[in-house]
Amino acid sequence: MEKVNPPHWKRPSGYANGVSARGRMVFVAGQIGWTGNEEFETDDLVGQVRQALQNTMEVLKEANAGPEHIARMTWYVVNKREYLDSVKEIGQVYREIIGKNFAAMSLVQVADLLEDRAKVEIETTAVVPD
Repeated sequence: MEKVNPPHWKRPSGYANGVSARGRMVFVAGQIGWTGNEEFETDDLVGQVRQALQNTMEVLKEANAGPEHIARMTWYVVNKREYLDSVKEIGQVYREIIGKNFAAMSLVQVADLLEDRAKVEIETTAVVPD
């Protein structure tokens, strides 16, 4: 997998502007901050991000993939301000679970998520080399 960034652009922090990859694609459905038993253990955004990322890693593991294979992530949050106020802690959780594997990312504030208690949903695409 190769990060793609125009040379005259500022280097992004915590994400890649683009990723080039070849191999078997793994699509992880949007993961929210509940456990595999569909139970919320926290209403804290950082805690829900932790759980959503752990869920993502569990799905990837079942596909024989790891954080190094993540090419793209789309994050949906219901409160942009809460996300921005927690960005340092979220970054720490991300590095703890995903490491320094920075995918092409988008973050979008949405009006709501399907589950009432959900504060974040993360979709992931990984590419495992042939």
